[in-house]
Amino acid sequence: MAIRLSCAPERAYLEAHRPQLSYSPARNWMNDPNGLVYHDGEYHLFYQYNPNGDEWGDMSWGHAVSADLVHWSELPVALTVEKDALGAITQSFFSGSAVVDHANSSGLGENGQAPMVAVYTSVYPGAMTLANGTRVRQGQQSQSLAYSADRGRSWTQYAGNPVLALPPAAHHDEYREFRDPKVFWYAPHAKWVMVVVLAMQHKALWYASKDLIEWQFMSEFGPVSAIGGVWECPDLFELAVDGDAANRKWVLLINLNPGGPAGGSGAQYFIGQFDGQRFLADPAAPGNAARAGEPVVLTAQPGDKVHWLDYGADFYAAVSWNDAPDGRRVLIGWMSNWLYARQVPTAPWRSAQSVAREVTLRSIDGQVRLVQQPVAAFDQLRRDVLLAATGEPIADGVTALAPTGAGAIDIELLLDPGTALRAGVLVHTGANGDQTAIGYDRALGQVYVDRSRSGDASFSDIFAARHAAPVALRDGAIRLRILVDGASVTVFAGDGEAVLTSQIFPAAGSDGLGAFAEGGQATLRHLTAWPLASIWAGHE
Repeated sequence: MAIRLSCAPERAYLEAHRPQLSYSPARNWMNDPNGLVYHDGEYHLFYQYNPNGDEWGDMSWGHAVSADLVHWSELPVALTVEKDALGAITQSFFSGSAVVDHANSSGLGENGQAPMVAVYTSVYPGAMTLANGTRVRQGQQSQSLAYSADRGRSWTQYAGNPVLALPPAAHHDEYREFRDPKVFWYAPHAKWVMVVVLAMQHKALWYASKDLIEWQFMSEFGPVSAIGGVWECPDLFELAVDGDAANRKWVLLINLNPGGPAGGSGAQYFIGQFDGQRFLADPAAPGNAARAGEPVVLTAQPGDKVHWLDYGADFYAAVSWNDAPDGRRVLIGWMSNWLYARQVPTAPWRSAQSVAREVTLRSIDGQVRLVQQPVAAFDQLRRDVLLAATGEPIADGVTALAPTGAGAIDIELLLDPGTALRAGVLVHTGANGDQTAIGYDRALGQVYVDRSRSGDASFSDIFAARHAAPVALRDGAIRLRILVDGASVTVFAGDGEAVLTSQIFPAAGSDGLGAFAEGGQATLRHLTAWPLASIWAGHE
């Protein structure tokens, strides 16, 4: 087995468990990604943020930008929670989206410049009369606008907010949670489309507008498939199947909490068609019992198969970028879980976003699936090869491979489980017994991440667990790409049709890499591991 070692990357953010491959704010609490839009050479990442503490609260929109979806620069808070003279919140800024209004259909642009428009959920904790005379109810969630003429560096709230609210008769408790608008331009009808959720009703609602200000209801979808928790953060976008521009389908993302595949937070997707008014899931999609022309109001059926966007415990509120160059569709998710997000052992920040992933549609085993891979710019972080192996047997037990140093690594692996019941690799191994196993269970046909011995799990009774995704062997082997960060692993299995994202909190010095087999012998048909430079290199 040929081994070459290199030094760990120089890290600018030196705190224990600080992500080196994905975005985290310098300090304080963060959750859902918001307002993802590409504009004037920059990918904008807004996000739910508490500027005043490291726990959920004082919901505002934080802001960061990137030229490549890998290296990020944190900017000042974009939309800051509003409070009265006594410090009581009068308006919180919940999740939403952002667009560039190229034609200035909203009239919010200045001096011929296309405005950037944020569409977000305003939350009013108390009943009040707004400055424009609009009366809002206690706890009301409505959709509002803010706009920017300087590439998102400063924002003005639209004077007529909110622009979309449910009628008073609908404001019973179960209808009050009306939030998370995702807006995009639908060119065939020359209009803006919004998908938003009635969270407790497990419904996605579609609205249309010519100007981003006046909105008309079109249709609804749900309840269907996974409904074990509230629906949140929807998204809708179109992709070619197998790269064929003449064969295109629409993908609807619905996040939910709880009820995810690993418990707690999760994200599901549907594949189907959107005609500018309604979304119709494909007949093979989970729970779809509707026929062409019928209203798309579906109910969950026993035994429905859910298409999960990620099978790990730590991927939620996933949404995609508007206007990404070259027609690419790139998404990101909050790398945490509401079951323990408030307790994870990090400071002075809490929570990170996932690595950015490009998504496509591919035909796999006779079914159209959403497949994901890290954006190509991650390859630029690779340093000299740390470890290379071809045709190496893995005996029953554990085989130490190499120390990796304190930095992140990227592993590409083609594993033949052979006669072993389970086989794979161990990362973040340490003398104290720390290890995180990424393996294949031949009997169950599953790729799994086992973090039951991954390090500190004292903050949660359920954190130390194994999470799995169904993936079939191809030619007797499983292909894996594993991004190993200081406090997470992200596993892309097969062609990327199954992904598992898991936080881990190993002790300092747990930086070994190994291979294992249980109940027989396996083979590393191919393995290459690269150390990765930190995305924060050069930051102070």
